[in-house]
Amino acid sequence: MSIIAYYHVYIMIYKFTLISDEVDNFVREIQINPEATFFDFHETILKSVGYTDDQMTSFFICDDDWEKEKEVTLEEMDTNPEMDSWVMRDTLISELVEDEKQKLLYVFDYMTERCFFIELTEIITGKEMAGARCTRKEGTPPKQTVDFEELAAASGSLDLDENFYGDQDFDLDDFDLDGFDLGEGKPSYEE
Repeated sequence: MSIIAYYHVYIMIYKFTLISDEVDNFVREIQINPEATFFDFHETILKSVGYTDDQMTSFFICDDDWEKEKEVTLEEMDTNPEMDSWVMRDTLISELVEDEKQKLLYVFDYMTERCFFIELTEIITGKEMAGARCTRKEGTPPKQTVDFEELAAASGSLDLDENFYGDQDFDLDDFDLDGFDLGEGKPSYEE
């Protein structure tokens, strides 16, 4: 007598919504097979916003308050065998994301920790797809990286003229030297 084991495979699509705290009208919706990898998701995000694939990026699985809990890196980063580590190419989305309203961050600019806020907005059951695709594009994405010179110019330069420290008529002879060691003996401050 043979026993035939049946197992049920759920056919579904995950729909994620991406927003930015830098650009008000920016929205991307990405539908993806939950058995796709985070690397597939990463590539689809880059394509949907027109970014190059030459930056260090990571996904962070977050709690309901956007606090980072687990990191999925583009490249292997952790050498500590006692800590769990996830790499985009080796990690299926379904391994770490399974509930609607699950929150993630996608850090695309490591120097300034700029990111997209991502939420699993819908699990579409009864349908399947291979890979991933962007199904909604609104707004212009923020720049991929920040030009620090441009940022300094936009925020205004510090005016470090003679008035910066206060009185423009400052005279070094008026400065009280008590308490400073000028190289001879011990400082003259009281303990």
